[in-house]
Amino acid sequence: MVDIARPDIARAKKLRRIVYGTGFVVVLIMVTVGVSRLEPAAPRVERDTVFMDTVQRGEMLRQVRGTGTLVPEQIRWISAITNSTVERILLRPGVTVEPDTVIVELSNPQLEQSALEAQLTLQAARARYKSREVALDRDMLTQQALVASAASALTLAEYEAELDQELFADELVSELQLRQKQSRANQFRIQHEIEQQRLEIQTNAMETDLAAEQADLDRLETIYQLRQDEVSDLRLTAGVSGVLQEVPLEEGASVTPGTNLARVGDPSRLKAELRIPETQARDIQIGQPASIDTRNGIIPGHVVRIDPAVTAGTVTVDIALDGELPRGARPDLTVDGTIELERLEDVIYVGRPVFGQEQSIVSLFKLQPETDEAVRTRVSLGRSSVNTIEVIEGLQPGDQVVLSDMSQWDAFDRVRLN
Repeated sequence: MVDIARPDIARAKKLRRIVYGTGFVVVLIMVTVGVSRLEPAAPRVERDTVFMDTVQRGEMLRQVRGTGTLVPEQIRWISAITNSTVERILLRPGVTVEPDTVIVELSNPQLEQSALEAQLTLQAARARYKSREVALDRDMLTQQALVASAASALTLAEYEAELDQELFADELVSELQLRQKQSRANQFRIQHEIEQQRLEIQTNAMETDLAAEQADLDRLETIYQLRQDEVSDLRLTAGVSGVLQEVPLEEGASVTPGTNLARVGDPSRLKAELRIPETQARDIQIGQPASIDTRNGIIPGHVVRIDPAVTAGTVTVDIALDGELPRGARPDLTVDGTIELERLEDVIYVGRPVFGQEQSIVSLFKLQPETDEAVRTRVSLGRSSVNTIEVIEGLQPGDQVVLSDMSQWDAFDRVRLN
């Protein structure tokens, strides 16, 4: 037999292959596009591993919280006055002290020598003053004697002149003798006036001279007292009644003026110093109520001072304690404090999310009603407190939201809670 070529059959087979191949490619493209348009499956999250809260409406108490310590209301630091060396530390922290209780003894040989020199100089000045006073008194007595002698001579001369005046009237003495007696009386009168003026001048000069000597003596006494006080300050006393809290010294150490050597405080009158984060401290005001947790009781109080400076990201706030101190409360005890800022009436609020800051917009997963899915929701937050925050937009009372850190699910808009 001879095969007969049929080109129409081969062409038909080729056409079928092209149609089947094209159809397969089209189907593959459609499947790929459909799969790409499908949303990824919601990841499953264990409900026990997240913290959820229900949105509420009502009164919200705004508070800020910080840690701190109890410190005495009155603290006295005892500082060094001069360069000196620590000879003896007589008391250690924890001891009850009185104003005259000696805590530390210092030494400064140069200061002690200066005090001795000031004492000797003062003694010499006192001796000079006494000697000068005696000399002036002697001169004063001499002048007073001259005045008295002149007064006596004047009295006698005036008597003789009066007597001759009577005799002259009876023509018993001559006019010449009378005039001589009158002239002599006038001479003694002038001499008495001169001596009297000298006495007054000498009295004034004596007062001026002694005043100058006294001024120099006072100056030397002041210097001596200053040196004595500096020597006395080498024995450091508490100055107030209280408890010795700190003595940051070692025997034999050298100290300079202004170095703090000891701290004394009254343990019966304490206040709390709280460190509040600077971002939360802007609404704190003097007089706001507060509570201090000593871990052995809670003490009510109120704000009395706000430090104007920021240190290490915190603001120091002083709280005056209005209640009795619990047992165990002592200076430097670590405490937790809460300050009440304000009460917000009729607001929508929820527990504070991990990354929820006031006046910000965050994304929270909101649980869908009657399902186990939580959908990412954009939420606008307002004023915040320690554990709660105001909801301005995005949530309604009754909504349940996840407050835990969900950053590992940032790529998903919904999660399934098991």
